[in-house]
Amino acid sequence: SMLAEDFQPNRIKAAKAVAQEFVDGRRNDRIGLVIFAGQSFTQCPMTLDYRVLTGLLKQVKPGMVEDGTAIGMAIAQGVNRLKESKAKSKVMILLTDGVNNRGEIDPITAAEIAQTFGIRIYTVGVGTVGEAPYPVQTPFGIRYQNVPVDVDEKTLTTIANMTGGQYFRARNNQALKQIYAQIDRLEKT
Repeated sequence: SMLAEDFQPNRIKAAKAVAQEFVDGRRNDRIGLVIFAGQSFTQCPMTLDYRVLTGLLKQVKPGMVEDGTAIGMAIAQGVNRLKESKAKSKVMILLTDGVNNRGEIDPITAAEIAQTFGIRIYTVGVGTVGEAPYPVQTPFGIRYQNVPVDVDEKTLTTIANMTGGQYFRARNNQALKQIYAQIDRLEKT
């Protein structure tokens, strides 16, 4: 679903570009990258080496992880990376375009664990309202079909509220940029 083209050129490229701008604007913050679909894994452990982080961010592409949306697993993976941090502020930005449908850990349970470790989660739901054009490979080339956009705003809002974060909905590239800019202003470290 991250290939849907309600963002330009598509959701995943838009998300990577905005995340890159966010990283470029940070100074002296250890930042890591967890990617997820049906499972989650750490693409980049917490680091101050933004060049390495940027390189690993550029490598993220659809198909790296089996299909699905394992929000709880992504949160748990992030908590595992942040829980031992001595930082004054421990923050996670969770960006998803779906509804949790995979993983062994429920998103609310994972948020409770994050809350226990004092980790604030900003949740970002990505996708237009209604349907989005999605490219499908056919014998005649790429064709587009409209697919429903289903973001679990209730769960994402609950996760953010439980952990002292905030829920945002990005319906286009500009909104996504503004959300990351707002998080940047809210979190100085």
